[in-house]
Amino acid sequence: MKIAATYENGMIFQHFGHTQQFKFYEIEDNNIVKEEVVSTMGSGHGALAGFLKANNIDVLICGGIGGGAQAAIAQAGIKLYGGANGSADEAVKALVAGTLKYNPDVKCNHHNHEHGESGHTCGEHGCGNHNCH
Repeated sequence: MKIAATYENGMIFQHFGHTQQFKFYEIEDNNIVKEEVVSTMGSGHGALAGFLKANNIDVLICGGIGGGAQAAIAQAGIKLYGGANGSADEAVKALVAGTLKYNPDVKCNHHNHEHGESGHTCGEHGCGNHNCH
């Protein structure tokens, strides 16, 4: 099994669509046998599911993730554990042990505002398409 975690400074990055790195883990016999930090090379929101699929990822651990990204992850055949936080390494160990705390109903929570607030345009990340509110 191959697991990806959104990654920043050892922690699970909390905004899937803006993650700049993933940490990939290969699991065999319930043990981590390989770890690698990989750059998304500037890919964002919609392209990230394809990036993960191209890297043969089976499971994604992340923080906040919108509905559109969730659908793309599901369509790519990747099992999602969203709403996780803390150390990426510890989250993967917890997943393997069956004790990972996550939110099966996670939604994007990267902004708390009313639409039209100064400085934000939904077109930059497709609020209308990913149910972030």
